[in-house]
Amino acid sequence: MKTGLGARLLAAAILTMAGFALQARGAPWLGPEAAPVNAVARLVGGILGWLALAWVGICLVDIAVKRLSALGRPGAPPPRLVQDLARVVLLGGAVIAIVGLVFDQPVAGLLTTSGILVVVLGIALRNMIADVFAGIALNVEHPYRIGDWIEVAPDLVGRVEEINWRATRLITRDETSLVVPNGLIAGSHFINFSYPERHYRKTLRLPMDPAAPPQRVKLVLRTAALAAPGVLRDPAPVVQLEGVDEAGAVYLVRYWVADGADENRCRDAVVGAVLDGLQRAGMTAAFPRRSVSMLPSPRKTATGPAEGAAGPVASMLGRIDLFQAFEEADLRALADAARRHRFTAGRALVSEGEPGRSLYLLTEGILDVRVDRDGGAVSVGRLMPGAVFGEFSLLTGAPRAASVVAETDGVAFEIDKDHLAPILRSRPDVAAQLADLMAARQRRTRERLEPAETVAAPQGGAPDRRDLLDRVRDFLGL
Repeated sequence: MKTGLGARLLAAAILTMAGFALQARGAPWLGPEAAPVNAVARLVGGILGWLALAWVGICLVDIAVKRLSALGRPGAPPPRLVQDLARVVLLGGAVIAIVGLVFDQPVAGLLTTSGILVVVLGIALRNMIADVFAGIALNVEHPYRIGDWIEVAPDLVGRVEEINWRATRLITRDETSLVVPNGLIAGSHFINFSYPERHYRKTLRLPMDPAAPPQRVKLVLRTAALAAPGVLRDPAPVVQLEGVDEAGAVYLVRYWVADGADENRCRDAVVGAVLDGLQRAGMTAAFPRRSVSMLPSPRKTATGPAEGAAGPVASMLGRIDLFQAFEEADLRALADAARRHRFTAGRALVSEGEPGRSLYLLTEGILDVRVDRDGGAVSVGRLMPGAVFGEFSLLTGAPRAASVVAETDGVAFEIDKDHLAPILRSRPDVAAQLADLMAARQRRTRERLEPAETVAAPQGGAPDRRDLLDRVRDFLGL
């Protein structure tokens, strides 16, 4: 019981006893000559006693409602409608008791007149009365509370801001106020996204080319959902193949949202990550087909997206600052020469301290970056599709600065020094630009200590531009 409610209850109890005592005994200390004053004192005492008794009842109801609300869902505000209804009933009963017992007036006529008035008002306000009783039922059952996210109609979702006598007020995701009559909610089904847990699952339906291997598509989509910011990792996202329709093979990306307020942001992140992941993997979403044609040969479609990955690899290389000085033909040549590695969860792609001479481009899956500290491996970052690591080893042959272990199944492309050396021999000016960029990157890495960059960072102090250029030329034989 809170101190405020306890003090109110004590004050109401004292006023009740004082009022009824004054009604029963009057003010005998005034003497017989003060009979009119004594009669007024009895009336005041009776009025005070019954009103204070109603106040006691209101305090008891408030205490009971708060305790029951705390037992049901801790932290949730108590239902105001039940408390308001108790106030009306108790104060109305106190008024009838004052008329009948204090002023000694017949209440039968008053009740009859009130009954007729109630019937007339009931006919005129039947819809509003239905909403009021629906509100009472909702407050008794508690299917939702203040702060819950509910859907009262398809695509009509809001956070419960207030539950009053007639309606429930919601704040939609567009930050607009929506008032829904209680009768409409009680008379139809609705969805409470915040109960029994505040996190809930959403589904993204995505048609894909039926020729694409299902396991590969599932890996790309699941990795994209895991990489999307705001999506819960526990429970983890799952991808299921729903079926095949006119658009293609339909996949369901099921992911978990922490709260209703995060749904739009999470959906935007998941859709963006899925489109980006498909692009990096050389895949595209399918669309309904209207043309009539013979079924293609399985030999022509079985390996299309998996084998023709040079385009996405060249695009990834073009987004890396180290390769922006290369011409499109050079990037295409590197992409064509890149070796494709399919790895499984738990496999180490590179190990800390081992000799290095290649760069990796991650197109599918998630990798964990680990360094050896105090005799144990410590995770310092995660690499998502589109990440690149090993640039320093590719250009200088420096040992690997960290271990990279697969967290999920995936695909990465490896570019070796033998693929890069012929291009730099034909364009020696590019080597100087690479040395400048590498020196700048090493300075930023040392200053910002980004975990993902430690894969490409050299051991020891940060080399200067001249030292880097000499190391690049020596290692690549320029």
